Amino acid sequence: MAQKQSNLLATEAIGPNTPEQETLFAELLLPVPMANSYTYRVPRHLAAGLQVGCRVVCHFGKKRILTGLVLRIANLPPVEYEARPLLDVLELEPSVTAQQLKLFKWMADYYSCKMGEAAFAALPSGLKLSSESRIQINPDADLAAITLTDDERTVIDLILQHESMGFDEIVLRAETDEITLVLKRLIAKKAILTYEEVREKYTPRRVRMIALAPEYVDDEVAFAAALERQKRAPKRAEALAAFITQIPYAETSFGWVEKSILSKLGIGSAAIKALVEQGIFIEEEHSRNRIGQEPTASKPLSPLSPLQQQAADAIEGYFVAKEGKKDIVLLHGITGSGKTEVYMHLIAKVIEGGGQALFLLPEIALTTQIVGRMRAVFGDKMGVYHSRFSDNERVEVWKGLQEGRFSFIVGVRSAVMLPFDSLELIVVDEEHESTYKQAEPSPRYNGRDTAIMLAKLHGAKIILGSATPSIESYYMANTGRWGLVEMLERFGTALPPIIEMVDMKEVRKRKTGKGEFSPDLIRQSEEALLAGEQVILFQNRRGYAPYLSCRDCAWVPHCENCDVSLTYHQHARQLRCHYCGHTEHLPQVCRACGSPQVRPIGFGTEKLEEETQALLPEAKIVRMDQDTTRRKYALQEIITAFEKGEANVLIGTQMISKGLDFEHVSLVGIFDVDRLMHFPDFRSHERTFQMVTQVAGRAGRRQKQGTVLIQTTMPEHPVLRQVQTHDYKGFFDNEIAEREKYGYPPFTRLIKIIIKHEEREQMLEPAAWLAKRIAASIGPEKVLGPQAPLIERVRNLYIQEIFLKLPREGTNFGWVKFVIADALAAMPRYRGAREMRIIVDVDPV
Repeated sequence: MAQKQSNLLATEAIGPNTPEQETLFAELLLPVPMANSYTYRVPRHLAAGLQVGCRVVCHFGKKRILTGLVLRIANLPPVEYEARPLLDVLELEPSVTAQQLKLFKWMADYYSCKMGEAAFAALPSGLKLSSESRIQINPDADLAAITLTDDERTVIDLILQHESMGFDEIVLRAETDEITLVLKRLIAKKAILTYEEVREKYTPRRVRMIALAPEYVDDEVAFAAALERQKRAPKRAEALAAFITQIPYAETSFGWVEKSILSKLGIGSAAIKALVEQGIFIEEEHSRNRIGQEPTASKPLSPLSPLQQQAADAIEGYFVAKEGKKDIVLLHGITGSGKTEVYMHLIAKVIEGGGQALFLLPEIALTTQIVGRMRAVFGDKMGVYHSRFSDNERVEVWKGLQEGRFSFIVGVRSAVMLPFDSLELIVVDEEHESTYKQAEPSPRYNGRDTAIMLAKLHGAKIILGSATPSIESYYMANTGRWGLVEMLERFGTALPPIIEMVDMKEVRKRKTGKGEFSPDLIRQSEEALLAGEQVILFQNRRGYAPYLSCRDCAWVPHCENCDVSLTYHQHARQLRCHYCGHTEHLPQVCRACGSPQVRPIGFGTEKLEEETQALLPEAKIVRMDQDTTRRKYALQEIITAFEKGEANVLIGTQMISKGLDFEHVSLVGIFDVDRLMHFPDFRSHERTFQMVTQVAGRAGRRQKQGTVLIQTTMPEHPVLRQVQTHDYKGFFDNEIAEREKYGYPPFTRLIKIIIKHEEREQMLEPAAWLAKRIAASIGPEKVLGPQAPLIERVRNLYIQEIFLKLPREGTNFGWVKFVIADALAAMPRYRGAREMRIIVDVDPV
């Protein structure tokens, strides 16, 4: 019966004497974590303009209205259900390309998510729909016959003054505190109706523009006469003169000038209005790009040094070689070797040839300086894409790429999902960074690995660059699967920094330090500042202290939502949880014993700033961490202040380690490095080597050799010794032997299954069942857990983890993901199963 009913929908009668017209059905991707697609009927009046990749509006469920993406168009209706009609088509030209849809499909398959989740992670919020409930008078209601209370009559009178009103508008204007109850009563009495108004979130920026009327543009005599007539009206004459200064006079044309610019020059709106009324000026409203009128390229590319040219030639050699050709090349270049200039030369060649290029950075902190350097060279051909842009700004970059205004994009991981159509080169800078991996929400993709697939889909080339490549990437290059190019000398005459170890065991034993500072670090900091140089101090922990503790009973304040201690932030006089954001006032006494002896334990960047100011009173200090860079332009302001010498000491977390280039930094101090190495994770040594090497690379990046002081209780640790001697190859050899011995990537692939629930006991049995079910199919030796992670409860949810450790060679990963999906679908209905959240994280970092 369902089949017969569905087939009836496949035709639509055009009229009594006309043949039936075939009805189209659109398969849509929707932003819901259920089926990959849903099929809707296309009304005849929408069919002509519909294309794959277009955004459409549709009902989902009883009340929801969603933006959908057209995945396919066919003439066959769904068999299982009756197709609902589309509500509208939002565009004539698709917002999403066929290559993007292929990428979303790969992401869904590889990262075990839904294709719709990938697609709607790609779309900026401004390209999605918003909807709001609106209220109108029921046209069938006889208001005179309905008995209304005074509050109800007030609301009805308010709505009658408008065609319809939004709920928020009524709340603001109605003189009653029980507006929701009043509206419910009016709906029950059938006096009003509610409906959803759907609109696009993106709205172009509109600006008022002034131009000269056409008859004055082409007639110099008429324009001179117009000027002469304004002699008795000095304000209008001044307005004309101001206009001329903004748009230089030409024989054939005048351009448009923003009205606000004339206002800033002191020209009043009355003078402009008078000139418009006289027909001398034209005033119109224009759309304007929110990311500004980007400057055209003004700075030529700097010539490459012999070492840089050799690297560029080697990379291109891999790309075009007849034998040994590689589409993926790892560029291993030490800090200060000039990798960015190599990238820029290769990108310039692609743009000159009419192709598109993408330059990926691991996080926003890196874009500040690099964008400035690249903007000077590539000008208005370059767009920037990251999450600190507003929704509308991101939409304009998206549309600018589609319209051909941008041929080069600098962005963070989400930029891999932009609508490229002639992509030829991708550069992934600092490819080792864990921030390329998205943790929440789904899709939990890695921007670096997704970029590799994006390059493959477009037939593009890809360069992965780093001073400290990930073990996996260097292994791929070292075994010949990828190309490998190395730049192991600094640019020009600059030398790598001298790295010294400071044994903090001896400092504490002899009690020669002050606070967290060793005598050596104090002395060398003073010398650097006296010489007019700058100092960077690195502590990868924000806040004032990691926790507070009572000296009498050892009580420690903990988060009420997470199994972690609260971090003390002195500036805000607060205790904060860095996992859920919970805050508490600073306790004056111990909550367990009432003692006033509650003291901060350990130190973060806030305390380091306080101690630095006390030890170096003449220092001008800026701090760069998550707390000081929350505002949109705060990061840029900090970097600019340090670049200009307005500050001479920079204190920061890992944010300062990535790609920043300061000319006058001669000393870097590194604190608390032991904590990094002792973190219980198989990547802890790799991350320590990378972090310390990257921070050390900020020292002495010009003519003078810099110095790095590493304060540690383990000065003889092999990893620190390899950092000290700049021995990445030795570090890699040791680490790869350990990975092979114990079966970790790159010799295995990891999949982590995370189970979360509000009640710990209710999740243990289903987690054990799931692990057992998967182990039965793929082998118990490949399944670890379930077990609680280091922090068992976050945001009031208890956590259990199952790890799948799969040999890279000989494992059918698609089949393993099918086993996981099958096990999840077959899970028994445990008590509390609806509240249980299960996450599959492929290639966790």
